[in-house]
Amino acid sequence: MPLLLLDLDDTLLDRAGPFRAWGERFLADVGAPASDIDWLVSNDADGLTDRWDLADALRHRYGLLVPSADLVEELHDGVLAHTRLDPLVACALRIAHGAGWVPVVVSNGAVRQHEAKIRGTGLDRYVADWVISEEAGFGKPNPRIFELAARRAGTTLRGAWMVGDGPEGDIGGAAAVGLPSVWLHRGRVWADPRCAPTVTVDGVLAAVAAVLAGAG
Repeated sequence: MPLLLLDLDDTLLDRAGPFRAWGERFLADVGAPASDIDWLVSNDADGLTDRWDLADALRHRYGLLVPSADLVEELHDGVLAHTRLDPLVACALRIAHGAGWVPVVVSNGAVRQHEAKIRGTGLDRYVADWVISEEAGFGKPNPRIFELAARRAGTTLRGAWMVGDGPEGDIGGAAAVGLPSVWLHRGRVWADPRCAPTVTVDGVLAAVAAVLAGAG
């Protein structure tokens, strides 16, 4: 049974929407202008900014006296509270499993935060396993994290596909281990000359359809 390797944030679970929803409430609570949401989203950089650095930026910008540790917790828990599993994603994973694929999450990030999302949304019922970079000790695009995902699933990378929204980590990582890939464009245009996705789509359901068609 071939592996279907899947990114977590902004692939299986929307992160941009929950972060914006949390950010709007947070700004209102501290009395900041609603327009500051653009500054907050930009500084978050799709979650790539270290949470401690973002917490410090918030403390400095708004003169907050709360400890950075409390703001980091707020960043984790606040976004999680707004995160839901899209029924179409659950449907796509059921289709993949029914077609003989083994869905495994491969994600860069913190174990506590990511496992809370996976279990809290019920995503754990639709995937065979998950590998998170903090626990693994290395992250995408390092080939070792994909190899670890295969070992966790009791198989190899032979015939596997990678699905994700990250140009470097997901698509570049797939290219590094010779895997075909599906890129969720999220309204963007591919711009990395070093590699390219096998297929470009706008959602997980379309991604699974592309994998089934490409592997047929």
